[in-house]
Amino acid sequence: MATVTDTYKLSNGIEIPKIGFGTWQIPAGDVAYNSVANALKVGYRHIDTAKAYANEASVGQAIRDSGIDRKDIFVTSKLPGETKTYDGTLADFDATFKALDIDYLDLYLVHAPWPWSQIGTNHDKENVDVWRAMQEIYKSGRVKAIGVSNFNVHDLQNVMQDAEIAPMVDQIQYYVGFTEPKIVDFAKKNNILVEAYSPLATGGLLNNEDVAAMAKKYGVSVAQLALRFCIQNGLLPLPKATSAAHIEANKELDFTIQDEDMDKLNNMPDTAPSHFHNATQG
Repeated sequence: MATVTDTYKLSNGIEIPKIGFGTWQIPAGDVAYNSVANALKVGYRHIDTAKAYANEASVGQAIRDSGIDRKDIFVTSKLPGETKTYDGTLADFDATFKALDIDYLDLYLVHAPWPWSQIGTNHDKENVDVWRAMQEIYKSGRVKAIGVSNFNVHDLQNVMQDAEIAPMVDQIQYYVGFTEPKIVDFAKKNNILVEAYSPLATGGLLNNEDVAAMAKKYGVSVAQLALRFCIQNGLLPLPKATSAAHIEANKELDFTIQDEDMDKLNNMPDTAPSHFHNATQG
């Protein structure tokens, strides 16, 4: 059974809670602060943010004010996709480190293999330089693990070919009907944990009738079924919510989806076809 305190083990032995609390699209200030504070209050111990979210200072404040020992909270942030130089990577990490103000980061990710305004463009050479800087940040002891986000198999192979330290995590878009099997298979073969962002397709799958019918069978919400699906496939979901009720409900995943139903879910067509899809992954 999975709870917010159960963990996966990264390739370097660091333990990471199986459910994360995502903060994408949560505005800085009271909304971000209260969302993270509520998440920690109800038991989450894994908080995910990014420099691009512009809420790191609010997230860090909520963590510091929580009264929870720093070592008991796993915190992730990310390097902007636009940053594609060695020096820029070091500078952006310094800015994130200062904004969060929480002594150290547990995980730092390269947010994307390309600038978001140039999705799909090739930055292989630049990403090798970025990864060189990521390794230096890791060696500094200010972060306990490093990885990437939105990297497909080619992007992973590109940074791994000369890497001294391989990525430990790849955070990708993943939900029922959009499971990116090529990336997931490669990652698992190379001991890279896959994290699922938008595991509810930013709400897009909540009205899917087939998923809703299966959720009813288990007496759980569609969101709970979708998150449990990620965990039973060996992934780490990062649900985002701002309401206290949804924050609480998204962590109640102490049930098991039967094998035959997992097969059905794994073979479903896209459950949110109108949702944004990262065409470079698929």
